[in-house]
Amino acid sequence: MKSRILLLCILSLSLISWDRASKSLAKEYLANTPPRSFLNNTFRLEYVENTGAAMSMGDNLPPHLSFWLLGILPLTILLGLFTYLVTHTRNISLPRLTALTLIFAGGIGNILDRLLFDRHVSDFMIIKLFSLQTGIFNFADIWITAGVLWIALDSLKIKKQPAS
Repeated sequence: MKSRILLLCILSLSLISWDRASKSLAKEYLANTPPRSFLNNTFRLEYVENTGAAMSMGDNLPPHLSFWLLGILPLTILLGLFTYLVTHTRNISLPRLTALTLIFAGGIGNILDRLLFDRHVSDFMIIKLFSLQTGIFNFADIWITAGVLWIALDSLKIKKQPAS
């Protein structure tokens, strides 16, 4: 059990650090510069500070409401998730624990931006494949999306029925 909690903490700190470092680099090297395109515009680096949630939802909320709805409420939920993971770690499969850790770390990465930088989350990556294009995102968004997809795919697995 202690090794799983240690894994949870090390993975969380590593992912949060990666997110923080990438956002600092993006702010330093991409802010106030034209977008940088790679692979025939399949991947683009463009610095944006987002005060809303995903796809800028809630961007027009009054600052005090945004602070509570997009900062404190999600932080409370994430701290509850962390507490749940630590207290129930022996009952959670390792893949599920890893997926939930990705969600926790990504959430904390973006919440840190909101609380430290007056509600502004740094986003800087865009992917375009054919006519499909993502919104602008950061590594914390990748962690969250990967964790949610991992849980969804894991939940879709057909359980093997015991032979009767």
